[in-house]
Amino acid sequence: MVRYIEENITKMLETKIISKSEVLYAGGDDGDTSPATKVFQDFQINEEDVGRGGGGLIRSWVDSMRACSPSHLKPFNKQSSWIKEHPSALNMFEEILHESEGKQIVMFLDYDGTLSPIVDDPDRAFMSNKMRNTVRKLAMCFPTVIVSGRSREKVYSFVKLTELYYAGSHGMDIKGPEQNSKYKKKTQSLLCQPATEFLPVISEVYMKLVEKTKSIQGAKVENNKFCASVHFRCVDENKWSDLAHLVRSVLKNYPKLMLTQGRKVLEIRPIIKWDKGKALEFLLESLGYENCTHVFPIYIGDDRTDEDAFKILRDKKQGLGILVSKYAKETNASYSLQEPDEVMDFLERLVEWKNLTSGE
Repeated sequence: MVRYIEENITKMLETKIISKSEVLYAGGDDGDTSPATKVFQDFQINEEDVGRGGGGLIRSWVDSMRACSPSHLKPFNKQSSWIKEHPSALNMFEEILHESEGKQIVMFLDYDGTLSPIVDDPDRAFMSNKMRNTVRKLAMCFPTVIVSGRSREKVYSFVKLTELYYAGSHGMDIKGPEQNSKYKKKTQSLLCQPATEFLPVISEVYMKLVEKTKSIQGAKVENNKFCASVHFRCVDENKWSDLAHLVRSVLKNYPKLMLTQGRKVLEIRPIIKWDKGKALEFLLESLGYENCTHVFPIYIGDDRTDEDAFKILRDKKQGLGILVSKYAKETNASYSLQEPDEVMDFLERLVEWKNLTSGE
């Protein structure tokens, strides 16, 4: 049942949406090994690197940046075993329908690289009108959520559909449909913002990063409200180390923030255990599907941050994840699609199947 959540983490604790053990801060000595802490340890900001001025740390950052770059990944034709483990969702469409038989499908869709192509300028990541119409039809058939690292307002400005759920800032800013959704009660609204107390520090860090990175040609800093993004897609690879040094010089003074990575983007986020996987769980609960065996979530995404949601579905053996990628890479997703056009084809087939089976 959709319910309103107060806009701060204290309320989230009181309502038991998250527990005290899930609120994580840098420099803790409690031995926590939860996934959120592990992510932070993978991209440490203040790690000691005596005598090298942080050189070893920065090299590890750059190695990670390079490893996630598509130009360094192996295409499918050189990884036939990978495609066998993660077959095309289009080729396996009938099997997916069989898996979902008798269950309520709930759709979760990433935006960049999933509904729109990846572009050099993140402010021009427009979705096509055809894709928009497809998503509109999808939302008439199933509860549909857009889950993005962008701010909720920014991703809405791209999608422009009022009948969807939007989870911006990697799920730290969730709002229900404004209208025209049969899956939302008219008198109720949904709002979940578990990181509100971090808004001032994110804004401060964003402004410092903008100033610091001016010297790096092609770098772009984006304020996504509850997180900030440093895009390096247009930065010469020889300058990645310089960029990493500048980012670290800012973040080392903010122990309650962590650094994670997406596709040619560094993400600065609050250290709380909240991600796209947590957002998925929260939304399923809000829709009345908590611990329900008759729901079938389908999550489609292309980024490393989508893995949190893929893992939730795999661990629960509920629904499935679909990775959008032309390259073979480690993933918790069960199936794959190569590009947004294939995503649109898959969504169109879902809509067609639903309309046929419901007699519409």
